[in-house]
Amino acid sequence: MHEKRLLECPFCQPEEVILENRLAWARYDPFPVNPGHMLVITRRHVSDFFHSTKEERTAINSLLEEAKLLLDKKYNPDGYNIGINCGTAAGQTIMHLHIHLIPRYKGDMDDPRGGVRGVIPEKQKY
Repeated sequence: MHEKRLLECPFCQPEEVILENRLAWARYDPFPVNPGHMLVITRRHVSDFFHSTKEERTAINSLLEEAKLLLDKKYNPDGYNIGINCGTAAGQTIMHLHIHLIPRYKGDMDDPRGGVRGVIPEKQKY
């Protein structure tokens, strides 16, 4: 059963790797929200952030910082959103820990205030 799950998981076989370390890797999101949208993914098949180890969290944080530097040079964004979906109620569709690093650009939406609160649109503005 474990082998079948790993074969079916799109993140268990790293591909199109842009950055990596011993415990994690990063790639561009194949369905980007904005230019440069990256995913940082654990090598170990773990369902979400709360099931990861402290060592894995350190590894993914390190790649987030590397990815930001890369995106700053390549895309020169005006800001970033960092998002992790944990569980289907939170919108997670691939049950393997991955973090979205989304570059933001002035004018990419009319009023970005509230940022990640926009996951529930009527609660974004407060």
